[in-house]
Amino acid sequence: MPTVESRYLGDLRTEAVHVKSGTVIRTDAPVDNQGKGELFSPSDLVAAALASCMMTIMGIVARRDGLELTGTLAETEKTMSAEPPRKIARIGITLTMITDRELSEAEKKKYEHAAHQCPVALSLHPAIEQVVQFNWV
Repeated sequence: MPTVESRYLGDLRTEAVHVKSGTVIRTDAPVDNQGKGELFSPSDLVAAALASCMMTIMGIVARRDGLELTGTLAETEKTMSAEPPRKIARIGITLTMITDRELSEAEKKKYEHAAHQCPVALSLHPAIEQVVQFNWV
């Protein structure tokens, strides 16, 4: 059984349905690539996936450690290449880490390392610059 079923809707838009849950995501081409920019672009989803994956992996480690990360925020900026072919050149993520207790420097490093080991980070082409900043609150 497929994980996702995607359809082209016309006018540079797509719809993806997560088969198990029925959750729907629609995309639109960005304004600088002939679209209306009214929805996530496919490359926006790649950047969002990286941030979500990092937080998920840190959440798994936090659950094991009895730490709460609820409220942690990722602000993500995607930069496309200036030269053809059009592709993602850089993904910048600023993570504002909200925890329910103060962490030592060693503990912080453990979570930062875990974020960089998430499946999406490890799956992206090495030419995509991944710049991640952690702000511990």
